[in-house]
Amino acid sequence: MGFQKGENPHRPAPGSSIKVQPIRLKKDIETIKNNLADNPRDYCLFVLGINTAFRANELLSIRVGQVRDLKVGDVLDVRQSKTKAYRQVTLNRKAVEAIQTLLRSRSFEGEDFLFFSRWGERLGVPEVSRKVKGWCQDIRLEGNYGSHSLRKTWGFWQYKRGTPIPLLMEAFGHQTQRQTMAYLGIQAMEVAQIFEMEL
Repeated sequence: MGFQKGENPHRPAPGSSIKVQPIRLKKDIETIKNNLADNPRDYCLFVLGINTAFRANELLSIRVGQVRDLKVGDVLDVRQSKTKAYRQVTLNRKAVEAIQTLLRSRSFEGEDFLFFSRWGERLGVPEVSRKVKGWCQDIRLEGNYGSHSLRKTWGFWQYKRGTPIPLLMEAFGHQTQRQTMAYLGIQAMEVAQIFEMEL
């Protein structure tokens, strides 16, 4: 049963926030993929989430007709939930393979949502958050994880490979570089590294 507005006891206190983390180790990413290998929908959700900069509700808005014929290097155009502008993402091999595996797993119509519930309806963001939290708990990852962890994982690994902050800012649809750095926790990590130098 849902809570009335303002009655949720789990909601952060005013002025506070709960930040979720990216998945920072490749071995953890591979373990989650292996654990989801027998569930084409969840596997695709995870792989597409960590290989694009889409928000969870943007991923959940994707319909089968948008992706059925896409190949590696093709562009997936999804409307951003916040700005209402369209964001284009070029799909890599892992994303396309995950989509095709899901499409082969059952019968779909073009207007069907790619990520459906067991009742055939579109998944919701709270359910995605619970799933991501569960996947991370299953492999004993410490920290806080949720739907934004997928998007943050993409950004974290892009940053680690040397992608400039302005490009990440554009991909995330952020207004400032500072917003992107705070979103990925980059500033805190880099400041901590400064103090690791011993004199």
